[in-house]
Amino acid sequence: MESKPNSTTTTEIQTVKALKAHLALNVRNVEQSIAFYRRMFGIEPSKVRTGYAKFDVHNPPLNFTLNQGTLTDRGALSHLGIQVRSTDDVLAMRQKWTEAGLETRDEMQTNCCYAVQDKTWVSDPDGNEWEVFVVLEDNLPESRTCAVSSSDSNNQACCA
Repeated sequence: MESKPNSTTTTEIQTVKALKAHLALNVRNVEQSIAFYRRMFGIEPSKVRTGYAKFDVHNPPLNFTLNQGTLTDRGALSHLGIQVRSTDDVLAMRQKWTEAGLETRDEMQTNCCYAVQDKTWVSDPDGNEWEVFVVLEDNLPESRTCAVSSSDSNNQACCA
């Protein structure tokens, strides 16, 4: 009995066209987190259920969900970020977040992740930190210090 060749050979493998990234966060209180992310993204959740919410973010393309549960610590998540094209875009996002009532924290001309960056940060109700950033100069040599312009010595998420 002769087997039929697979319809997709190794030379014909299709390129996967991803629709968007998916990020699911565990949160202590889904209602508080919905309120925060509604302001941060500037949109309403597309789905809300008991202990669950989904935001279908178009810019950047993101399937973002919140799952309520018991948290004992921050876990393996360092921080979340959105890379943009320019400092003007960083400042525009900061303005948008400020107008939405979110407290922002800036790091301009900071040496982080072996690059010079301009960025602004917000923190959600569970302490998950989001940055919007632009890379101004990349591939800096390794050094012993991470220059963070914030006065909060615990906030070295990207450099930790």
